[in-house]
Amino acid sequence: MSKLSKPSALNDAKVKTVLNRLHAEADRQLPRLILHYLPKLPGLFLGKGIKWDQTKTEYYNDKYIPIEPDQGEFLYLIARAINAKTIIEFGTSFGISTIYLATAVRDNGGGIVIGTEILHEKVVQARKNIAEAGLETYVDIREGDGLKTLTTLNKTVDLVLIDGWPELALDVLKIIDPFIRPGGIVVSDNVNTFKEPLKDYVDFLQNPANGYRSSTLNLKDGTEFSVKVRRHDEN
Repeated sequence: MSKLSKPSALNDAKVKTVLNRLHAEADRQLPRLILHYLPKLPGLFLGKGIKWDQTKTEYYNDKYIPIEPDQGEFLYLIARAINAKTIIEFGTSFGISTIYLATAVRDNGGGIVIGTEILHEKVVQARKNIAEAGLETYVDIREGDGLKTLTTLNKTVDLVLIDGWPELALDVLKIIDPFIRPGGIVVSDNVNTFKEPLKDYVDFLQNPANGYRSSTLNLKDGTEFSVKVRRHDEN
C-alpha cells in the first residue's frame, strides 16, 4: 500500500505521485544505511548522533534520510493553519520536505520556501523533483553552507524546518531568529536521536527568555515544536 494512500491533506495527484516515488526510494536505501551506521548504533541509541565533518560529505550525496510521510502531512497542515507565506528549510536534501512545504505555500495563495543544501548533487536532484511536482515557482534552494546562504534574509518568516546537521542547528536558528514573526513556528527533526549535539539548541528553544514556547512531540525520533511568542530582546 502506498504511504500516501490513506486520507491525505495533499489532494494534488502530481505531488502525491512524486512523494510516493521519493519515499519508496528512501525506504529501499534503509537496509544499506543501517549497515553503514551499525558501528554507530550504540551512540545513536544514546542520542549522541553523528559528528558533522564538512570535509567528508561524499557518502551523503545519494542518501535521502528524509522526514516521514506523517511528518510531511504535519508540516503541510501547520503551514496551512498559519497561512505561511515564507518558510525556511535548513537541510533540503532531495526535496521531500520541500515539496510538502511548497504545496502548502501554493495552497495558501503563494509565497516562497527558501531551502538550504550544501551538497551539489542533492541540489540538482531536489530541483528536478520539485519541478516534477510542479512547485518550482514556490521554491528557492540556496546551494552552500546555510550559515552563509541565509545571511541575506530580508523577509518576515512564518515557519522554519530545522533538519540539517545537528551541530549547526543553533547557529542557523540564531541567523533566522530575528526574522521569525510572533506566532511563527519552528519544527525540528530528530531531537531524540541527536539529543547530545542538539542539547544547546533545544535548551535555547525551551528557555522562555529567548522568546519561544517549545515542546518535544512523540513524532518520528522526537520532533521539537516551537512557537515564537515574542522577540527575545523584548521585555
